[in-house]
Amino acid sequence: MIEPPGERGVRRIAIGLALLSFLSLAVTAWVLLTVRHEQEILNKIIKHLPASDLKSANELSGDLSLQSSLLVLLVLNVMATGVAFVFVIRAYFSSEKSLADVKVLSSDILASMDAGVITTDENDIITSINTSGRTLLGLGEDGEAGMSSGIGRNIADVSTDHSLLSEICDESRRTNHPIRDRDYRVVRDGHVQTLRAGCTRLHNRSGRQIGLVIHVRDVTQKTLMEERLRRMERYTGLGSLAAGLQHEIKNPLSALALHVQLLCERLAKGTDDPEVNESLDIINTEVKRIGAVLDGFRNYASINEIGLTPVDVTLLVEKLIRLLRPQAEKQNVKIRVEPAREMLGLIQADSVRLEQVLLNLAINAIASMPNGGVLRFVITGEDSSIRIDVIDNGNGIPDDIQTKIFDPYFTTRSDGTGMGLALCDKIIRQHNGNLDFETSPEGTTFTVMLPKNSGE
Repeated sequence: MIEPPGERGVRRIAIGLALLSFLSLAVTAWVLLTVRHEQEILNKIIKHLPASDLKSANELSGDLSLQSSLLVLLVLNVMATGVAFVFVIRAYFSSEKSLADVKVLSSDILASMDAGVITTDENDIITSINTSGRTLLGLGEDGEAGMSSGIGRNIADVSTDHSLLSEICDESRRTNHPIRDRDYRVVRDGHVQTLRAGCTRLHNRSGRQIGLVIHVRDVTQKTLMEERLRRMERYTGLGSLAAGLQHEIKNPLSALALHVQLLCERLAKGTDDPEVNESLDIINTEVKRIGAVLDGFRNYASINEIGLTPVDVTLLVEKLIRLLRPQAEKQNVKIRVEPAREMLGLIQADSVRLEQVLLNLAINAIASMPNGGVLRFVITGEDSSIRIDVIDNGNGIPDDIQTKIFDPYFTTRSDGTGMGLALCDKIIRQHNGNLDFETSPEGTTFTVMLPKNSGE
């Protein structure tokens, strides 16, 4: 914490007054002793004086006695002043202790907060930072080897990952308004972390602006929850829409497909025109594609319950690898499995739909490595869940589409319907699990979390 201005000066004045009080008491005692000594000398002289000089000697003795009384009174006043001063000093130190306790309490409060609180002066030089702030900004304690606490450094020089903090400081100073809820992402220990920052002006007791207060929070989990809720809202209420589309489009489409097939059979006997045959093939292909899109939307919007049976996740992955190996070898992709070290046991799941999810993730991973690579399945067991990581070493997912990959009908492949990942996300949620991903230019990891008690 920053020591209040002038506190050392007040302490020095108090010490000076105490020394002055003791000095005054010592001088008074010395004067009193001197007067008494002079009075004793005068009494000895009076004994040897003639009777004619006794009157003047007695007057002088009376003056010394009066001075002695006044000195005693002065001593009493000095002592009373000293006692009062002692109480003042005691009250001062008591208030100073209370102030120190308040400082410690405020420091404890700031240290206990899960949000980072950083103060700067008018030149953006950091003047204080709490424990969470040092952690979020990747700084250390004072004197920690190889690290700095950040105090005394410009906020813009802390790290390029946190450049947004300097930007919001400039914006707050320029607009004279507080800045709230600016999100940015940093990568720490290989994981993407979402931080939410804000900035307000710092004023002293007289109302003069003396700097800025920056607050930073880790909202990674909150952001993930918001994203999951947003995904769930995508297919809420789509059941009736899917049924309407199935009736209004799929039924006429089936009739159209039948008539196209009959027309192809008739024309195949009566014409050899390649253009006609090509047009019929295109019509037939597009009709089938529209049917596949409708089926995918129906499956995505369906609210039917899944059928739960005991499933061994490790055996399910091994079965999936046998299906994938021909396609993987064709694209020069090696498949590796890292099973759990401990016995995982069986979980209650829909094996067909769970295999559909893993197959879709694996096919996407292989497609992301057109020049070959390694596809890894990592299975681990946690306290109440089983984790399956599908890892590729492709080029990763671009930043501008990361928030869209679970959207229905969003695809970057010319031959895709855009329903694969959306349907995977829904199936995992029907198992009370989670489907998330982490991506970088070195590859992408899709993580499937399945609860062990999903069937209860």
